[in-house]
Amino acid sequence: MNSQPTLYERLGGVYSIATVVDDFIDRIMVDPRLNANPLVNEAHHRVPPAGFKYLVTEMVCWATGGPQKYTGRSMLESHQDLRITEEEWVAFVDDFQQTMDKFQVPLTEQDELKQIVASTKTDIVTAGAYRQSSAATS
Repeated sequence: MNSQPTLYERLGGVYSIATVVDDFIDRIMVDPRLNANPLVNEAHHRVPPAGFKYLVTEMVCWATGGPQKYTGRSMLESHQDLRITEEEWVAFVDDFQQTMDKFQVPLTEQDELKQIVASTKTDIVTAGAYRQSSAATS
């Protein structure tokens, strides 16, 4: 009875995942495309990066089939007041791709990780399709 290894196992477990999360969080914390949103910028500086990395590592391990349990707030609860736009989501996904490329995550695992990330989009992108600032530019 040979069961398929979980995504968690294929990614190398907690140490590999934590290393990738470390790079990814460092990348998004300083991304001017994300920090242009003053609510996101403030949120990025509200908590110590180490704690943020811990919770994201916990979540990725849990979501990929690891033994960890995610103990943070829901994606909706932690993002609902940040007014994240579609453009900011695209920048976030681009940062994620850069990190996966840096660590040469195999394409099959990249696709599975992207599906997990995509499943959180409706809870994270909470700003309406039209922002006042962009509607005013005509």
